[in-house]
Amino acid sequence: MDFKGSDVWTERYRPKKFDELIGQDEIVKRVKSLADSMNIPHLLFAGPAGTGKSTLALIIVKELFGESWRDNFLELNASDERGIEVVRQKVKDFARTKAMGDVPFKVIFLDEADALTREAQQALRRTMENFTSTCRFILSCNYSSKILDPIQSRCVVFRFRLLEKKDVKKVMDRISLGEGLTINPEAFDMLYEFSEGDCRRVINLMQATASISPNITLDLVNTIVSQAKPSDIKIVLDYALAGDFLNAREKLLDIMLKESISGQDVIKAIQKEIWNLPIDNDLKVRLTEKTGEAEFRLVEGSDEFIQLESLLASFILAGGK
Repeated sequence: MDFKGSDVWTERYRPKKFDELIGQDEIVKRVKSLADSMNIPHLLFAGPAGTGKSTLALIIVKELFGESWRDNFLELNASDERGIEVVRQKVKDFARTKAMGDVPFKVIFLDEADALTREAQQALRRTMENFTSTCRFILSCNYSSKILDPIQSRCVVFRFRLLEKKDVKKVMDRISLGEGLTINPEAFDMLYEFSEGDCRRVINLMQATASISPNITLDLVNTIVSQAKPSDIKIVLDYALAGDFLNAREKLLDIMLKESISGQDVIKAIQKEIWNLPIDNDLKVRLTEKTGEAEFRLVEGSDEFIQLESLLASFILAGGK
């Protein structure tokens, strides 16, 4: 089984044409019409990770330039230096030169553009304005709010959404057919739930599980995912709502230590399980608020065991009322 790196299958099964991109039909339709006219404006792709932003940018470039696309394309991502000097030198030098071929402009793709410093974005807006005749920019980001308004106003903004379950199933079926895998329905549900609509994540999980066995089962997925099981979290919450702090604490520590689950992962699992509890909706809202407070403290660096025990105490107080 081929497992040379976590992105091997991601590259192998990356869509090569517009009609192969799954889950963003309306965006693909509009972008394809722009590419067919051999002229595109500056573009901004915003949305969650693993939804096809980088893939669509590559498809656009390959459709525009054909075999010579590498000569007319510059890609920079968050792993590269992203300061103002890169924009002033590397980006500007590439943007001011004439394109090779029939298309009158080059394309610069700035992946994860929300990681650009504010100063770099200020320099970028002038570059986008001055070299429009010889260069087009495609920016992708997770949070468009981190992109300066003057840059957003120069771009046509497309907002990507997380893939639906049926779309993820199409991707998984294509990979299963190509790699000779069998996936149990329960395993598919778990893979989708953990991926949360992120296609890249589900492909990487499939690759990891397939490296162990071509028959992907629920137990195998649980081994790879290392995620708190909803049934275990429910036991913790049942103990807490019943007022049994010691058993709730013991079960929680057992989940975290024996299964190597981080505090933030436990918080997320608790947040999901709250809405399955047989309690009033008002109480669910209050418990969700307490969960959010605990998660914020964990992000800020607080001790995860103390914060989770404090959260259990909140559940016990709520159960007593």
